[in-house]
Amino acid sequence: MVTLDVRPQLLDALSALRDRVASVRLPLPLPGAPRARQTRAELLAQLDDYLVPRLKAPEAPLLAVVGGSTGAGKSTLVNSLVGRQVSEAGVLRPTTRTPVLVCHPDDHHWFAGMRVLPDLMRVWVPHEDDDMPPKPYSRRPGRGHPGAQGGHETREMRIETVTSLPRGLAILDAPDIDSLVVDNRTLAAELICAADVWVMVTTASRYADAVPWHLLRTAKQYRATLVTVLDRVPHQVLAEVSRQYGALLTKAGLGDVPRFTVPELPESTGGGGLLPASAVAPLFAWLAHHAQDPAARQYAVGRTALGALDSLGRRMPELASAVAAQHAAAVRLTSAVEDAYRREGKRVRGRLDRGAVLAGDALTRWRGYPLDTSADELLDSLAESLAALLQCAVAAADERIAEAWRREPASGALALPTPDREAGDRIGMAVRRWRRVLQELAEEEVSRLDKQPAPDPDAVAALLAAALLGGKRSRPAGEKLAERIGAQAALRLRDKGGELLGDHLDEVLRCERDRRLAPLEALEVTPEPQAELIAALSVLQKER
Repeated sequence: MVTLDVRPQLLDALSALRDRVASVRLPLPLPGAPRARQTRAELLAQLDDYLVPRLKAPEAPLLAVVGGSTGAGKSTLVNSLVGRQVSEAGVLRPTTRTPVLVCHPDDHHWFAGMRVLPDLMRVWVPHEDDDMPPKPYSRRPGRGHPGAQGGHETREMRIETVTSLPRGLAILDAPDIDSLVVDNRTLAAELICAADVWVMVTTASRYADAVPWHLLRTAKQYRATLVTVLDRVPHQVLAEVSRQYGALLTKAGLGDVPRFTVPELPESTGGGGLLPASAVAPLFAWLAHHAQDPAARQYAVGRTALGALDSLGRRMPELASAVAAQHAAAVRLTSAVEDAYRREGKRVRGRLDRGAVLAGDALTRWRGYPLDTSADELLDSLAESLAALLQCAVAAADERIAEAWRREPASGALALPTPDREAGDRIGMAVRRWRRVLQELAEEEVSRLDKQPAPDPDAVAALLAAALLGGKRSRPAGEKLAERIGAQAALRLRDKGGELLGDHLDEVLRCERDRRLAPLEALEVTPEPQAELIAALSVLQKER
């Protein structure tokens, strides 16, 4: 006998695990990311739509979800099981399709709320006598589905009540699992994962197709309670097709799965008729028995629930591994940025030591100072040369980053660094700030001198800038600075100015580096979810 353990501690552990799964982010386009995102979506759907609500309410009606490919006859089968047309049938489907859940009127309350399938808005016709005029649909909002404009897309599930179904049994007609509409396929997979019993429908012409077999293997993997229906089988090939289908099931390890065959009948096509009761009687009897017989019901529900629980032990580590791969890729991307800017920072300091700033127009200005060039002009020229050096460093760092990111598949989620027209403006502004602070530093030092007449602060600032930026070429600048303000004051000013220059260089490169890292940091790829997933799974397994 399969039994369900519904201790509060187990439910708490399962809810905590669900929250950890929901917090997972997989934004980087790694080779295994699409499968990991699908695993995350399937886990959330199974936890939200089935496992948590089933363990919280083991006495709730048994839910059988009818799934299959386009044209397999699912809706006709559901309509025939309940003895009334409750679901639109036909090979040609509308662009969107609302799943239909059918239950006994006494069981309506189990599905009207958000206990199962909380993302779906409930739409239903209040139960009335058949000779009464129908009332408009009533609606109860669902939780919403992420992805639509404004954050959520409203998806509906229509609820029908019929007295022909026994109490304790609900049947849900899902969209086609191979629908051309992606949202329909996704919804179909979610609905099937919410089932106590998976009813897989295929046809005589499509029983070997890949899509239904994928679901059959998934059901086996989860150890879900499974039923297969071979539908629309022509009389003349019924025995042969049934034998071949049975052989395929046996080969796949599904030989013990209950299998029902529905012959091809005039009512099978056209979308309007119901199959004779005798055609679906064996399947109806099986479902009714498992809904009403306590032992059979306990086995069917317990097998699916415990199979889903057991599957977490395999799927959660896979998801945790994908999270770890995301973080490792984010670290590589981050390291490429940090390494590029670290190298360019060293390169800038090396070029400063070699006097690279004191070149071109700045060198011409320096040679003409003070006869043909004013202190302000010399400062302007030195600041422009320093800004140009920093702009070249940033451009070189970005090229290095782009080259490294091209070799990294995860960078597909990010735009490769390109020439930034605004970087020149930002760097120019930062250098102008440095110049102002340098001038203030010179003014402060001059004000402390006991010397008359006092040296011109702008001249002191210009000599200091030339001494700091000119490397060996600027040795005369240091000598002239010492002549103006004294050797001790000149040494003190050069120490302060050198520290100021280093701080501003670091700040410029750090700000540009952080701008390159911002899109990556916005993805919030962190290592914590991996450990949290494993820890939550460990707690759950301990409670089991």
